[in-house]
Amino acid sequence: MTMTMEAPAKTPDISGEVLISADSHVMEDPDFWHSKLPDALRGDVPAFPPRPKTGTAMDDQRPGGYDPNERVREMETDGVSAETLYPTLGLRLFSLESPEAQEACFRIYNDWLIEYCAAAPGRLVGIPCIATYDIDKAVAELHRTSEAGLVGALVWQVPHPDLPFTGAHYDKLWAAAQELDVPIHLHILTGFDYSASVNFGQRQSDALLAHRGSVNLKLQSVTNSLFDLIFTGVFERFPRLKAVVVESEIGWIPFVLQQWDYYYKRFKDQRPMPMTMLPSEYFARNCYATFFNDYVGGQLLSWWGHDNCMWSTDYPHPNSPWPNSRRVLAENLGHLPADVIRKLVNTNVRKLYPIGG
Repeated sequence: MTMTMEAPAKTPDISGEVLISADSHVMEDPDFWHSKLPDALRGDVPAFPPRPKTGTAMDDQRPGGYDPNERVREMETDGVSAETLYPTLGLRLFSLESPEAQEACFRIYNDWLIEYCAAAPGRLVGIPCIATYDIDKAVAELHRTSEAGLVGALVWQVPHPDLPFTGAHYDKLWAAAQELDVPIHLHILTGFDYSASVNFGQRQSDALLAHRGSVNLKLQSVTNSLFDLIFTGVFERFPRLKAVVVESEIGWIPFVLQQWDYYYKRFKDQRPMPMTMLPSEYFARNCYATFFNDYVGGQLLSWWGHDNCMWSTDYPHPNSPWPNSRRVLAENLGHLPADVIRKLVNTNVRKLYPIGG
């Protein structure tokens, strides 16, 4: 049986809706870190190839990736009022084996992001990269960046094998994030999964592996990490901690939560876990997820995820619908009531981030 995924015929008028992207990106210069790192650490950080000039959204044709004033103009062209910002090349640095190099790279990036977002406070919301090899340093960087206006912590989605989320290593960071009332973020392509073995900035030459990574391995990474956070009692110990699953789409989430609930209830006496609620209840209370190109997830939003899902543009990456976000949004979510659309494109994001206006 073939499933045809057609856009719904109904396209509501969202011309007056204030759109906020929960996952957009900056574009670092390929020489960004090597030009700033001390000589002793440069050898621990891979070199990125020159930025392509192919006419795609991921090149110099869209200067807003590195110029915040241009970015605001590009947002206005797309009808987007505010954006939550993540790195592009910096995502790959979460798989660095050197704690010192990773800490130095992230501090350099965070300092630059602080200045970038200062050009439009309340419209550009930066998420700092936090190295977690040394958790005391991680907590200190979380406080430093929070005081400077960045929000929360982007941590590796797949930890170093010696530092799994199943251990107590991260508890000080979770406690600090809860105290500051800022979220932690798990973004694709961060850490020690399949993405760590892909050459920096290069095309994947093995087509089979590329497709497997884009779907199967990507979902395996985030599913395992979310499982570890829920089933080891992180949200039981830190009930006000918020976690955001970024750029993994959402269509898979209700099925996985259903299965986790089923097996948790079936075996909770034989296999006790440090939990007092169902896995789906922890997700509903503590977790959020972003989406931008997920027809299946859009259909599920008719009955699930109204308070936990957040629309994004992924700008300026090639997946982005810029400059047609309003049209694409209306086509993909046209079957939903206006109040639900408002939550997905605006209200839910405001619960987590200091968006102005």
